[in-house]
Amino acid sequence: MPARGAGRSVGAMLAVLATLASAVAVGIPSAVVHASAGVEIAVVDTGADVTVPELAGRHPLTFDTRTGTADVRDANGHGTFVASIAAASSGEARLILVKAGSSSGAFTDDAEAAAIRYAIGHGARIINLSIGGPDTTPVEQAAIAYAVRSGALVVASAGNDYGLGNPVEYPAALLQPVGSDGRGGIGLVVAASTASGSRAPFSGSGSWISLAAPGVDVYGAVRGKRHGYGSGTSFAAPQVAGAAALVWAADPLLTARGVARILERTASGHGSWTPELGYGVVDVGAAVAAARRELALRR
Repeated sequence: MPARGAGRSVGAMLAVLATLASAVAVGIPSAVVHASAGVEIAVVDTGADVTVPELAGRHPLTFDTRTGTADVRDANGHGTFVASIAAASSGEARLILVKAGSSSGAFTDDAEAAAIRYAIGHGARIINLSIGGPDTTPVEQAAIAYAVRSGALVVASAGNDYGLGNPVEYPAALLQPVGSDGRGGIGLVVAASTASGSRAPFSGSGSWISLAAPGVDVYGAVRGKRHGYGSGTSFAAPQVAGAAALVWAADPLLTARGVARILERTASGHGSWTPELGYGVVDVGAAVAAARRELALRR
């Protein structure tokens, strides 16, 4: 997971790609998939190789906060992986790819905040932040607060440092505060799960976890139109961001918090919360079905 703050860098990881066919297979109506074209997901990361198959046909809006241009070429590779997952797991949602990280994978809070504000200014309803660090600043806090006030759902990864003392990560802990045990919160913090549905050994755990998504030995896009396998919470988060886009497509009248609540209560924990997985592993089919039921009841 890219590190936020000067001097903190990471290696690249890979993740699962959900296809449109798999979305339909888990019970998502094609009408909902097509309606997701009205939902915008922003991926704030190290840029992206927009020539990979998952992105090439999506014509994403792109912006580099450091240069002020649309060139988001990804010298690190992390952003390409994240963006490909967001694309493949969100039906036909519109993508906004904002480059804020360096080639080493390091982010400053100023760059992160500028990226969040750009995304909101260009219509993002969901913002994916697969980045993290051990502390936060007023600059980051103000940007997160601005996104939430603007009605966006912010999704962040929980971090991969369980074996290094399981530190609290930011911006994640701004979304689901330490000590909250899944209550309240202003966004979603995503842990990584294994194929069997347990917490991945590396995944962050604690009172600030909202829910989880698969993050071990998964398949994703690599720069240069290639694909490969890897693990990380960075790539669990965009699966939840994609699921949120489909829930919003199923019920456009939901608020960001309403979308988050549906994702939480339909996850594998069936309403029960644990520090390992939060409310459990996301179930996009169940979440979309719940959103459609809520919409029908209001009509």
